[in-house]
Amino acid sequence: MEQALPVYILSGFLGSGKTTLLQRLLDHWKAQGLKPAVVMNELGEVNLDGLLVEQSVPMAEMLGGCICCSIRGDLSTELATLIKKESPDVVVIEATGAANPLEIVDAVTETSLYQQVELKGLITVVDAAHLNELYRSQQGATYRLMQEQIRCASVLILNKTDRVTVEEKEETALILRKWNAYAEILPAVRCALEPDELLDSIGGVHTEGRFEDDGEPQLAEEPAVPVDKDDAAEGTVHASHDHVMAYTHYFKRPVNSEEFEQFVKELPRDVFRAKGIVTFSDTSGRFLFQYAYREADFMKITPQGEVPDVAVFIGEHFASRELRTRLLQLEKRLLARPAAVKRSL
Repeated sequence: MEQALPVYILSGFLGSGKTTLLQRLLDHWKAQGLKPAVVMNELGEVNLDGLLVEQSVPMAEMLGGCICCSIRGDLSTELATLIKKESPDVVVIEATGAANPLEIVDAVTETSLYQQVELKGLITVVDAAHLNELYRSQQGATYRLMQEQIRCASVLILNKTDRVTVEEKEETALILRKWNAYAEILPAVRCALEPDELLDSIGGVHTEGRFEDDGEPQLAEEPAVPVDKDDAAEGTVHASHDHVMAYTHYFKRPVNSEEFEQFVKELPRDVFRAKGIVTFSDTSGRFLFQYAYREADFMKITPQGEVPDVAVFIGEHFASRELRTRLLQLEKRLLARPAAVKRSL
């Protein structure tokens, strides 16, 4: 099976240092012989940040609005067009500072319904001094939006630490931890971080299990789960939960409809939304499924072109590894089962 294309979302307020970080990441990938591409969003009619990105990097510009508001519906289309035209190895979406990350995640995962795309994580860059200032006032839309950007992050870059005192830096780190107990916090000046360290810190989002030559799905070795000092002191560890915004699972083979419906009904409450396209072994045709507010809906569809069987789950702190294990079991169980009687849905 073709490897899913990794996509990263870059979030943070205006002036926090997002474009500096973007350039560092692009240089890193190009040095590895990879072809990166960028989707860049600006509120105005001119993409000033885009002028700073080298012309050899393919770019899709979304001007005149915020990805998550007036032109949100175009993001999935822009991303799909960029991928088809340029065939990149990795894509970064730099969102305007006014963007709500949850809305962008929803739009990005829409693309995975018809192309093999995997959202790897959401990187939020935080201006240390600006956050301290906003936290003291604790009011206004800007404060609430920054809180949302921090809460949704897979990794937090505490930038411009040279512009605050040691005490203020510690105070800011406590604020970040209060709003996001799971994401790694990486202090920086001018986003001068080792790209490998940054990208390695984004965990909890996996593609489906590796399929070996014999067709049997093999679970990858589980990565070590970091233990928070406070948790260790209390004798509890968040070992079963990952701080993920989205988990994407591409199916290798059909699954039983009743078992899949039961799986969807039992999704944890931390999964806010799910969607996908599945082929069932016991009924003809393919189905689009949508899940929201604890309710699921299945609709028979006839997709045009090559459309993968995929399921996307969006939420916070849910155990993506458990979902992955259960889905692989659904696929594997069918191998040992005799041909099923077709069911009508």
